[in-house]
Amino acid sequence: MNPQPFYHRLSHSLLALGIITVAIYLGQDILVPLAHSVLLAVLLRPLEKRLLKLGMHKVVAISLALFLAVLVVAGIGTLLSVQIANFMDDWPKLERNIDDVYRTVRRWVRREYKVSYRQQEQYIEQVKDQTTDSLNGVNTLGLITGPLGTITLIPIYIFLLMYYRTMLLHFCQLLFPEQFTGRVREILGEIKAVIQSYVVGLLLETASVAALNIVGLVVLGVQYAVLLGIMAAILNLIPYIGGLVATVLAVALTMVNHPQIEVLLGVVAVFLFVQFIDNNILVPLIVASKVRINALVSIVGVLIGGVLAGVSGMFLSIPVIAILKVIFDRVEGLEAWGVLLGDETPETKGDGLFKIRRRVQIYTGDEVDT
Repeated sequence: MNPQPFYHRLSHSLLALGIITVAIYLGQDILVPLAHSVLLAVLLRPLEKRLLKLGMHKVVAISLALFLAVLVVAGIGTLLSVQIANFMDDWPKLERNIDDVYRTVRRWVRREYKVSYRQQEQYIEQVKDQTTDSLNGVNTLGLITGPLGTITLIPIYIFLLMYYRTMLLHFCQLLFPEQFTGRVREILGEIKAVIQSYVVGLLLETASVAALNIVGLVVLGVQYAVLLGIMAAILNLIPYIGGLVATVLAVALTMVNHPQIEVLLGVVAVFLFVQFIDNNILVPLIVASKVRINALVSIVGVLIGGVLAGVSGMFLSIPVIAILKVIFDRVEGLEAWGVLLGDETPETKGDGLFKIRRRVQIYTGDEVDT
């Protein structure tokens, strides 16, 4: 049987890609929490396995692993809540400092751009009206209740995914002919290893960034250093915009007790230094070493994920691309796509696909090495 021509296979691939993209966009409210649950369920699998070896019942082991995970998240949330409660006691002072900065900015705008106070007030009122209209829109209720529903569903998803893990793996194997069972098991095992490595690496990176932020802020003598450091590390999980938002928020909160310009510049310097360490040392060493994806595909994937499913889509884009690479590398006919997603070039690879001598059939019937 002759293989299908390239344009025929390409059209099928593009059609499948289009269908998957539309399905993700339309079903993101269901698929995004489910995808997060899959990542966390795979992450908790080693803990569940250890508990099963101790003789625990499967339901008890899963419940205990899930309870410990919730306990860790609740502990971090409690720490942040205490810090936020202390910060709210100083809210009047923050308002006064912000008001001083606001008046200074207004004077600067009037002096430099010749915009009167009245014109500035009209523009601010216009922005307020637009914001109010947006909040009064139809989707506002979903915007508020969505995260609450997600928080409720994710633990349920995780429990069920861990409980029915064997059935789901057996289902994946039955989708393919029996001669491919070994290959399917290999792919599933590699996907599990990639997910566990990526999530663990991401947690280590976040903890390292939080520690560096806290140390830098403590050295500067900034109050609420723990709150600012942890919040900045969590925001850093959002690619591209997370670091910028964290810096702006940290500067704004530092103004409560340290409105001096040198302290504020010190906070900016700390966050820029930590970002430099994160981007050039932590990410390549901890995260990139776990997920071998080139930078170009990572950036494009994050942007596409943001368009399809917002911030959650940006976060999920990297593990999804890593899973696709595992599949492409092991499915005949898709190896080229795996090469495109990877970070190995002909100069660094030196073997495998890059040593394959491709031949081009010309019209005379001769074969030419390329």
